[in-house]
Amino acid sequence: MLDTFILRVLLQGLTLFWFGPLCEASSLGMAVHVVPQSSDGGKTVRAHFTVIAPNPCPALTGLCAEGEDCVTYPTSSPLTGMKPNSGWCVRQWQKNVPSNYNAKVNLGSSEEVYVSLKAGPTVRANSGRLNHPPFVALPPPIRGRVNCPQDIHLAVKDLDGDKVRCRFARADQGECLDCPQHSFIELNEETCMLSFTGEASVGQYYIYLMAEDTIPVPKMRQIGKMNPLSAVPVHLSLTVEKASFNCSHEPVAAGQTPAEDTTMFVLPYGQTDLTVQFISEQESVSEVAVVGPPEIYTSQVRSLGQVAVMSMAWVRTENNLTRLLPICFVVNTQSLQSKPRCIWLFQREMRSLPNGTELSCDNTTMSLLLPVATMKNINLAELQLNSPTCPVSYNDTYVKALIPLNGCGTKTVHSATEIIYTNTLQSVRPYTVVNRRPSLILPLACRIPGVQARGPHNNLLMPSEKETFGEVRFWMEFHIPKEDSSSDRARRDVFSISSTSINTSTVTYSRLRTPRTVDKLDLHLMSNCTVERAELIVSECAESKTENFSQSVPILEHGCAASQGLIEVIETPGSNKVYRINLGMLGPMETEMYLKCTVNLCIAMLASQKCPDLCSRSRASTTNLIHSVFTKSYIVQSGPLNIRAIIVGQDLAAPTKAVPGASTTATTATTATTATTATTATTATTATTATTATTATTATTATTPTAATTATTATVATTATVTTTTSNAPEKASVMAVGLMLGSISIFLHNIVLC
Repeated sequence: MLDTFILRVLLQGLTLFWFGPLCEASSLGMAVHVVPQSSDGGKTVRAHFTVIAPNPCPALTGLCAEGEDCVTYPTSSPLTGMKPNSGWCVRQWQKNVPSNYNAKVNLGSSEEVYVSLKAGPTVRANSGRLNHPPFVALPPPIRGRVNCPQDIHLAVKDLDGDKVRCRFARADQGECLDCPQHSFIELNEETCMLSFTGEASVGQYYIYLMAEDTIPVPKMRQIGKMNPLSAVPVHLSLTVEKASFNCSHEPVAAGQTPAEDTTMFVLPYGQTDLTVQFISEQESVSEVAVVGPPEIYTSQVRSLGQVAVMSMAWVRTENNLTRLLPICFVVNTQSLQSKPRCIWLFQREMRSLPNGTELSCDNTTMSLLLPVATMKNINLAELQLNSPTCPVSYNDTYVKALIPLNGCGTKTVHSATEIIYTNTLQSVRPYTVVNRRPSLILPLACRIPGVQARGPHNNLLMPSEKETFGEVRFWMEFHIPKEDSSSDRARRDVFSISSTSINTSTVTYSRLRTPRTVDKLDLHLMSNCTVERAELIVSECAESKTENFSQSVPILEHGCAASQGLIEVIETPGSNKVYRINLGMLGPMETEMYLKCTVNLCIAMLASQKCPDLCSRSRASTTNLIHSVFTKSYIVQSGPLNIRAIIVGQDLAAPTKAVPGASTTATTATTATTATTATTATTATTATTATTATTATTATTATTPTAATTATTATVATTATVTTTTSNAPEKASVMAVGLMLGSISIFLHNIVLC
């Protein structure tokens, strides 16, 4: 009777699974910037796509077919973020498409994006030129909290000076395929301000908008509703999470952070530097998430108490990007997010050098000869280079300047394989003088191919990592602190990992002789490096209840304890580190815990110096980095730790299932392959004993790109043997049938709730 009932429910669950609604993959954000092509009267446009895709980061293959006018941006270091969920990355490309365009774009094997744009062609009545659709800055994925209202301002600009308004996309106009309007999202169309009421359940939601431009007309002259000149899409995601803090406790911008909607003008080969600073009083900052143009550089976040600082830089080289380039950023902590903030880079349109201009470059200088006849109404006495100390001479015929490559304010930037030296000849007037005469801004650049730059004066030979540190390996060990056990032998009997060779280690679990409570655990980070002055640098450590670290708690950040009292450093030799973890401060304990740390080896160049202490470094203290040699960064991840057993003194039982070792893909496109083997043997006797042998492999992979050496992969093989006793219960129902039934019901509920 019971078997018949179980079978009926199982069949119903499978039916609902096959015929229930399926969730389509959706991006976490998308914006399209459109430039009309004057060559065909605006019938086609250059569409610049920016998509925020969930991890794993999809490839750009398949976006450009053979023969298409299409360019992808497989950047050397794509912009990424850790929040929300399992993280995301930014993918960008540009393509010539019809001015009125609707299409499904497949990004990778699982990501599909629907694009709809209406860009004319429209010739403006007030200028006779083709209309430029508006630009919308795409913020990183937005996080909200239950019962915490918040406003989300969309930064918009228009090159024609038009008024920009935003509205929800409409399926009946072909602007989206499935775009529900959520009751908890309100939109002020005139100001492009989204308002989240907070009245939403925990989950992820998608918002589909269209941005339109209209010629600004005074209200007193406006008759009826103005028809938009164009409409471009912008897609956003909102991840609603539980509220752990007061609604007003989000991180706030401070200090040098540029104001919202700031516009920064960029000359050819100019470098734009930005510094963002945020204050987070409740939790330490885990990341500054950025969405910006291709090849924008972002530094690591530097934290000092409640203040987090990050630097960004972008070099304008020869590019086919739009004139307006937005950069948006937010600060994420474990539970909080700051308000998104966006700024704009404006690529100035520069004319070619005047006829008769001569600009020549050699190994040490650039020489400029500029005809005076081409500079009408320019006050030659106001001309100046980047440095006012360098002379600019002139007569009735020519303006002359001899500019050293290592002086006069000459800047050096790198573009792909070229080194570019830049300076600017411009009119400089006293701030007290106001006049209407034209001014001159003339960027000067000498481009030196990388092959030529590698001369005897420019090439610094450094030994490789292997030559400096040897074949490096890293691993973790865990021990009960000595003061928490009755003897040193008891300490090692409770929970130890003893290295049997460089490449392998053995984990031994045994029962405590008497039940007791252990509230601290020693984490040993080890290296096989035998160089006498080598020091182990630990920059980050995090704890997670799951092996994929989809939700993690920082333990160590930038070399500092993430929370006071959580972790302390025990004095150890240079190539090893010991940290004492206060288990009571990690929150509610699950059965298993995983740890992951980022490590380097370092050698100070001078015997009298030490490697930098990341925790105590101030922003200005960068000289230590110059006097130290580092390995690449490596990630070391543990297998599952039975924390409940450690705390209450039970058997330290390893899982009886195959557990894949932690693996990380290096940003240099080097992937660590993890091999995991699990063997289970069960003997049926009067006292049934099951013995499970599990071999877990932990991969440590270089995450910092290097041009000289190949990323090294260190492998640690861990073997755990556990003896347990099982009992025989009467078989009331088939375990397999129940498992399939619950699995089917779970899948069905997933389809209903999350779609």
